[in-house]
Amino acid sequence: MKAERIINTGYKFIGVPYIFNAPPFRTDMFDCSSFIQYIFMVHGIILPRNSRQQSMAGRRVSLKQIRKGDLLFFTTKDRKHKNGISKIGHVALYIGKGRMLHTYRPENRVTITEIDKKWISKFVMARRIL
Repeated sequence: MKAERIINTGYKFIGVPYIFNAPPFRTDMFDCSSFIQYIFMVHGIILPRNSRQQSMAGRRVSLKQIRKGDLLFFTTKDRKHKNGISKIGHVALYIGKGRMLHTYRPENRVTITEIDKKWISKFVMARRIL
């Protein structure tokens, strides 16, 4: 299953530093969207560079319909009052069992996070690429 292969590729980068606006196609540092872009590209799926552009790829699914390999998009403190895709400031990969693989904030690096109430309150949309 392609989703499992993409997730397994992502696991290889757990602990890699988060750098805001990291250059694309580097593996020694990522921001949220360069990480997603890279792990999909390894498997022949080309995604745009930033999370707002990525939120237009694939098709929209509800949070209740998400499955492994779907992209989850969130707002941030600085973007929560914006409209449309301008509201999006973060992207993560759904890996199943209520967890996501992503990177944010320098202290967190590439990591696995539970999708808890805090994250659900910031949720904007999910997209199915696969």
